[in-house]
Amino acid sequence: MKTLSLALTAAVVAAPALAEDVSYTVDGEAFTGYWAEAENPKGLVLIVQDWDGMTDYERQRADMLAEMGYNAFALDMFGDETPTETVDHRRAATGALYEDRERMRALIQAGIEQATSLSDIDRMVVMGYCFGGAVTLEMARSDMADMAQGYATFHGGLSTPEGQSWDGDEPPVLVMHGGADTSITMSDVATLAEEMEASGNTYTIEVYSNAPHAFTVFDSDRYQERADTASWEAFSTFLEERFDG
Repeated sequence: MKTLSLALTAAVVAAPALAEDVSYTVDGEAFTGYWAEAENPKGLVLIVQDWDGMTDYERQRADMLAEMGYNAFALDMFGDETPTETVDHRRAATGALYEDRERMRALIQAGIEQATSLSDIDRMVVMGYCFGGAVTLEMARSDMADMAQGYATFHGGLSTPEGQSWDGDEPPVLVMHGGADTSITMSDVATLAEEMEASGNTYTIEVYSNAPHAFTVFDSDRYQERADTASWEAFSTFLEERFDG
């Protein structure tokens, strides 16, 4: 399992009351999510995975959220039989869902149902990493979760697909982006901001200088502790505002 940075480790205050993998099915296919339960939960956070699947990285983030006092469920967007070992595998898995938005939304809905079956909290914030950030914005635009109080993306995909738009009624959105990201450019950030301004959305965009794509992924060659710590602090404040406001 990848290790936490010293700055993030210092924020750990208590182990999750319960932490376990959760098996579920969607149209007969097997999926595996991860549930981390807080002692006295203040809210529910839904985590949408990066393009390499639901891994120990998402489990760590769920545990961190439970330690902060939030129930967390990391959903599975690929299923147990989808290979993710290589870049080609990951491109195929994400590409298939980008091309089939109906299936993407069905898998999102299945994840919401699993999360809400495990938690009696009636308010939720959704967060996503990279590919998961794109899925998070898909959720926001589609208004799939009535209980959602807000949406947050870490170095996530920002493009609005043809045929979709922002209507201005979506809950607040927090975007955390690396200034040196060459996969999702500052032009993409500007386009999203223009779309949200035009529709009247409430949003915040944070840009971290010199941070590349995937700057939060522990122990990777793209990890940047400064941007990771700053973005996690921004997200922590966002959670407090959405659940306590």
